[in-house]
Amino acid sequence: MPRPRRSCLAVPGSSQKMIDKARTLPADQVFLDLEDACAPLAKPGARKTIVESLNEGGWGERTRVVRVNDWTTEWTYRDVVEVVEGAGANLDCVMLPKVQTAQQVQALDLLLTQIEKTMGYEVGRIGIEAQIENARGLVEVDAIATASPRVETIIFGPADFMASINMKSLVVGEQPPGYDVGDAYHYILMRILMAARANDVQAIDGPYLQIRDVDGFRRVAGRAAALGYDGKWVLHPGQIEAANEVFSPDQSDYDHAENILDAYEFYTSDAGGKRGAVMLGDEMIDEASRKMALVIAGKGRAAGMTRTDKWTPPAE
Repeated sequence: MPRPRRSCLAVPGSSQKMIDKARTLPADQVFLDLEDACAPLAKPGARKTIVESLNEGGWGERTRVVRVNDWTTEWTYRDVVEVVEGAGANLDCVMLPKVQTAQQVQALDLLLTQIEKTMGYEVGRIGIEAQIENARGLVEVDAIATASPRVETIIFGPADFMASINMKSLVVGEQPPGYDVGDAYHYILMRILMAARANDVQAIDGPYLQIRDVDGFRRVAGRAAALGYDGKWVLHPGQIEAANEVFSPDQSDYDHAENILDAYEFYTSDAGGKRGAVMLGDEMIDEASRKMALVIAGKGRAAGMTRTDKWTPPAE
């Protein structure tokens, strides 16, 4: 089962206080940032802080990720080597920003493999999260999604992407001025989603920078969730609850999905008459219904939901 990533909390790798706070928050994933949230002069010290924090434990079931710098910088190789050699046993994924080609993912894969072999880690266990932040990355997203078996997520990075296409806006996550019909991000989000789903990886929406506007966050997150995204970045503790709620099924939908699966399994069996299409209450269910129910049930299970209503086979 894929890791739950409804809420992916960004934490500056240079801030011990914020890292300690992140251990106490109900985010599905925490990523310790060595890129934009970490000043150039602070990066060497942040690497050490991250290694110590990962090795200290206390992360519970959260997915532990480190975002390194992108390959066009002078910092990336030391980010990867120092963090993975120092704390690879306590690290789930490395996030690579500003990915533009499959080769950039493959380079990270190769470096991770060399470190794993050197350190005696399980080869291939550490995943890769690839962040799409410019036009070229979006054009190459299919190749990026298939560049390595380590790839677990494709992430939309809206701020840099908006700059890369000269979008007329300074408000990250909201519609640009003058775009009054539809959603200016719809094509980008769907393009990333198609690449992710075609290759069995997760799709994650990027941040909403108006951190005090939880209603705005919920609205924007709801669009991504409606398309089928698995989660969204959160920049502030106040956004976590909203993300976890938006990217989880409603209780009634979760119960209904589980009931469809149970009923379909029964009716297609010998005991149920080996039927392929049956009525569940006022609804006809068939194989297509089962596939749709699997999606909702899977999201609910990943979120740790429990059923409040259970279907039972009819008495003989």
